[in-house]
Amino acid sequence: MSDVQQDRFGNPFAAGVPYARGDFVGSTADDLRKLGHAWSMIRKRIGGGSDGEVFNFSGLERRFEMPAGETTPLDDELAPALLNDRLRDLGLDHMGADPARHDMMMFNRQTAAILTATLVMVAPGDTVIGASPTYSHPCVVRAVKRAGAKFVDTVGVKAFGDALDAARAAGENLSVVALTRLAVSYEIMPERDIQKIIALARAAGAKIIVDDAGGARVGPAIFDQPKSLEFDVDIASTGLDKYGTIGPRLGLLAGDADLVADIRATGFELGVEARPMLYPAVVHSLAQYKPQRVRDLVATTKQVAEVMKARFGNRVSETPVTAQLKGEDILEMAMERAGISERPAMPIEATAGFAMAMARDHGILSVHLAALPPGTSALLFKFIPPETLARFGGAEKFVDAVDQSINTLAAAIADPDVMNALLYGDTDAA
Repeated sequence: MSDVQQDRFGNPFAAGVPYARGDFVGSTADDLRKLGHAWSMIRKRIGGGSDGEVFNFSGLERRFEMPAGETTPLDDELAPALLNDRLRDLGLDHMGADPARHDMMMFNRQTAAILTATLVMVAPGDTVIGASPTYSHPCVVRAVKRAGAKFVDTVGVKAFGDALDAARAAGENLSVVALTRLAVSYEIMPERDIQKIIALARAAGAKIIVDDAGGARVGPAIFDQPKSLEFDVDIASTGLDKYGTIGPRLGLLAGDADLVADIRATGFELGVEARPMLYPAVVHSLAQYKPQRVRDLVATTKQVAEVMKARFGNRVSETPVTAQLKGEDILEMAMERAGISERPAMPIEATAGFAMAMARDHGILSVHLAALPPGTSALLFKFIPPETLARFGGAEKFVDAVDQSINTLAAAIADPDVMNALLYGDTDAA
């Protein structure tokens, strides 16, 4: 039996991502080109005035917001001199850290934080075992590859234990366990499993990096779990564009002070540190955070999920915090509506066309357009702001737009020229 992962159509996954690439969207370069076309559509809608509004339904907040009366200069030298202590206090508290033995650092992205920590903590030839509810984020996989190490991904305590045993039997050096409690697919790892995996990792002598991009807030606010560094781990990182924080899109890394010192030095050498001139907005983002906001975002998402289920039935997948249309289901719905039986595209490409139709025709910005490359072929509906849904016109109107966008995809998907025009705004893409 082959170990190669496949989608429901039997297409093998591409390297580094949990889906198959195709001829329409075959690389990260294509993802970037598609994003450029999405930007042109946003410009056109905003230029159209009030009738051309744009609605952020990505579940992400990536703005630069300053509090009223803020006087700190937006300057790379002056801002850290004035705000570094306040930022450290807020960042450590956000991560559940002990100021006596932990430190923190801001990176230009969550991906940069994971990459730099991995490069510091993993040596070429080491083995890294991933542990998550479904699969580790591609940024973890890519970081381990950059470090020249072997990566083994696992789901569940038993699979993790089996991977540990296999690494020991092969005489491999297990340097790091990469733990994810809230997966890309938005399943949550139960606290008891987290504790068991941590105990097994510690017994094996491994250090632990937590990719806590959204889990740093969702775990405590929704599932009553500890904060990131209240677990016995070495390093944890979260993104400030997710679920209760409001941007900018930066990565907050915290953990063992000695390790953070090494990671900080490497981060500056690589040029992936956050610009200190952004610190006033970071301090504001952390200071305004309240767990209730996460609960409100999830409650609004559930309202939309109920309407989606009434419309699309079991084609809607749910996790405790999201509703999803899998890439395979989006493709199948488009094929059914187009009246075709031969698959004309990959699931990720169907999702891409669907996302572009929502953006062009309804001003809906989805998370598919925010992730480069996307971490899943599914279209996720998550952490929807109640005020954005109300401004759009409510859950029924939103699901109407989703339905209409699937029709738009269906009209395009069997014709390569029309599909390319939907994705890229032209007809010369291969």
